[in-house]
Amino acid sequence: MTLLRSAELSDIGRVRRNNEDRLLHDPGLGLYGVADGIGGLPGGAEAAQRTVDEIARAVRALPRGGPPDLAAIVHQANARVYGLSLRLSPIMGMGSTLTFGVVREGEMHLAHVGDSRCYLWTPDGLTRQTQDHSVENEAKQRRARGETIDLRETNGNALTRCIGQSTPPAVDIARRPLRAGDRYLFCTDGVTRLVNDVELGSLMAHSPDPEKILREIIGLALRRGGPDNATGVLVTVAAS
Repeated sequence: MTLLRSAELSDIGRVRRNNEDRLLHDPGLGLYGVADGIGGLPGGAEAAQRTVDEIARAVRALPRGGPPDLAAIVHQANARVYGLSLRLSPIMGMGSTLTFGVVREGEMHLAHVGDSRCYLWTPDGLTRQTQDHSVENEAKQRRARGETIDLRETNGNALTRCIGQSTPPAVDIARRPLRAGDRYLFCTDGVTRLVNDVELGSLMAHSPDPEKILREIIGLALRRGGPDNATGVLVTVAAS
């Protein structure tokens, strides 16, 4: 039998007036993740809130048996956020990132759109489970395939996929078996732009207590200026 411990933490940061991050943390549903309203567009908080509400509602309605169709769930949430944008921001639109996991039958099922992230720490080290859907990152991937890309520095961080698009975004899907010692971190870019992967791996190795780990990670982001909202959900796996 697999036992999970988890914690959540979100901080507005040192600069922003509003927290447009939202999180998913429902151990009863086996649901964990984060959403981050897109800066520069109206209604970021509303978009992120609608996103997590729709994901939680859909996961709650899932049958207990069999793997969940996370792509369909994400597309449904996208349609609801897009519908909201037509009412609240018809000209500019609105959107959110979304990175989350659902535990079913001894596996972590992951879904990802945007530039929030999921990491997996094991005793062998830290691995990033998601790839940022940004102009810069996708340009790097295209260059690796031999394509010539003209990337302007000013738009490198712009998202190429989000929740709230007029057409359903491509959803990155993965599944991982849960093993004793695993630690999953879901976090927004208010964490990852200030705390690098090496530091995250070191902090996640320090303690078996997910709440303590999150306090250390987000505390470090805040000590480095906290220019953005910083949010994380951490899940640890232990064998009974």
